[in-house]
Amino acid sequence: MNFIPYGKQSIDKNDIDTVVQTLQSDYLTTGPKVKEFEEALSNYCGAKYVVAVSNGTAALHLSSLCLLKKGDKVLTTSNSFLATSNSILYVGAKPIFVDIQHDGNIDLDLCERELKKDSSIKAIYVVAFSGNLVNQEKLKYLRDTYNITVLEDNAHAIGAVYDGIKSGSCTNSDISIFSFHPVKHLTTAEGGAITTNSKELYEKILMLRGHGMVKTPDMKPWEYEMQDLGFNYRITDIQCALGISQLSKLPEFINRRFEIAKAYDKALGNTIVKPLYTFEGKSSYHLYVVQVDFSKLNISKEELFIKLREKNIGIQLHYIPINTQPYYKSLGYGDESTPIMDKYYEQCFSLPMYPLLTDDEQKYVVKSLFEVLK
Repeated sequence: MNFIPYGKQSIDKNDIDTVVQTLQSDYLTTGPKVKEFEEALSNYCGAKYVVAVSNGTAALHLSSLCLLKKGDKVLTTSNSFLATSNSILYVGAKPIFVDIQHDGNIDLDLCERELKKDSSIKAIYVVAFSGNLVNQEKLKYLRDTYNITVLEDNAHAIGAVYDGIKSGSCTNSDISIFSFHPVKHLTTAEGGAITTNSKELYEKILMLRGHGMVKTPDMKPWEYEMQDLGFNYRITDIQCALGISQLSKLPEFINRRFEIAKAYDKALGNTIVKPLYTFEGKSSYHLYVVQVDFSKLNISKEELFIKLREKNIGIQLHYIPINTQPYYKSLGYGDESTPIMDKYYEQCFSLPMYPLLTDDEQKYVVKSLFEVLK
């Protein structure tokens, strides 16, 4: 059996041909494919404005520059990749880590408790962990009741739907971000995007993406103005050409992820391997996360990883709690009361989940998992 990773891209001849066409065109970057990709994403997600950028971290950084000020307090989760809370630190703001629910998402009831205790909290950064959007009704309530800024980190969740609300639509948030890393639902090799319904935020993000420069029709042909300290967070036409091609196949990709999730649900039913949640048609399943109580077994999680790797299976862990990382500990974090996150980290791991995973490969993963755990 060839190596089976936890995630990988799905690239076909149409993707390759589309990229080659752009390579042979007049524009490799700063050309028409960028706007075409942004418009396609806008149509798909239902947000008014989209800015495509070089990666998901850039999307978070630009968003934080527009949403936060130095010293702002921001509620967020430790169950995410480093970039979510790092982007808060980038702008001199302060993340406050809140415990998760049993589905891996931030506990919005605990967020409300924090908001009641501290009226100076300015924002919430929620993460749609594994492809599962947070409770949109509760998010709307918090946003309206406490007048807070909301960012949805939907790096895992393009294509997800919660009670008719599409991921990236910004129905109950100021900004949403996506990542197009190869393990995500669609890829631009590296890339990301910001969605918003605010023209003011859109124009500022657009400016900051390109060095803080603007160019208006009344300027001389060679003129431009730098109006703020921006960055080179542009994405290329080559990447966007791939993104356009991939986006056209996204429903197919997600349907295949649904099939894989349902098959795992069936195979793991009434066993020691517990899915983080079972199929309900809401999550777009970037990840298929399971939990095992290793305290009841004669094998550790590390041994499980090693033995499955010997069988050419690459499971993964999502995530090490951000607040326990050495850098965050140096800032005074690490002692937060997060009992559900702590238990989750002890028990969780992610099984292979990607559209090109075959039925036979998935059966081999399940068979090998139980062979190692017995």
